[in-house]
Amino acid sequence: MIVEIISVGTELLMGSIVNTNAQHIARALAHMGLDAYYQTVVGDNPERLRAALDIAYTRADCVITTGGLGPTKDDLTKEMLISYFGCTPVEDAEALRRLEERAAKRGIPLSDSMRKQATVPSGATVLQNDHGTAPGVIIEKDGRACIMLPGPPKEMKPMFETACDVFLRAKSDKVFVSMNIKLYSMAEKGLPVGESPVADRLGALVDGENPSVATYAKEDGCLVRVTAAAPTAEEARALLAPTLAAVREAIGEEYIRTMDED
Repeated sequence: MIVEIISVGTELLMGSIVNTNAQHIARALAHMGLDAYYQTVVGDNPERLRAALDIAYTRADCVITTGGLGPTKDDLTKEMLISYFGCTPVEDAEALRRLEERAAKRGIPLSDSMRKQATVPSGATVLQNDHGTAPGVIIEKDGRACIMLPGPPKEMKPMFETACDVFLRAKSDKVFVSMNIKLYSMAEKGLPVGESPVADRLGALVDGENPSVATYAKEDGCLVRVTAAAPTAEEARALLAPTLAAVREAIGEEYIRTMDED
């Protein structure tokens, strides 16, 4: 399955907040062996979101959106997607119960704007929000899937894990295992261990596909990541082992600070 991430929020476009949600989701998709080739950020505008979805579904089977599920006027993601998929808006009883309970605890009436968060697309799988108010949903229709998640990271992350459990993990036939090799900085060793010299030492190893070898420049030293994919984690580790040994030999053990599985 090919997955695309669309992050919704004008505050993201303006640089007011950092898009940590997309980073979190992308890393998790990679670990599950699901391909994600594109990420898009779009403001709180239904026409531009619709255009982004049109493009996404020409190259992906599933779109994950974050943001735009709350009670304010600019929270338009859910309403737009209900229209996009031709669904009927229905009120989810459990989501409404949670909203009413939350309002009662605060001693306030449940406003219409708050209540609209309980509206979901007909036929969708509802992801209840244990850390906020707006539920998420999973829509599957006409060979396309969409997972709608809230924007606040403290709400998005646990809900995304639920989406992985009930939907995404079943779509992958691969498990990815990565080993991160952190090298000493040049200042610490006085040696040529920056990204370019390390890539030169690795030579043809960086051309491999499975396992793959990649280098990353970090402020405190270079990072080398060796990644393998297989049906099980055990098989992936076995596949990774010979390449990992070759990488360590090419770099030199004296340059390696730490090694951690990711």
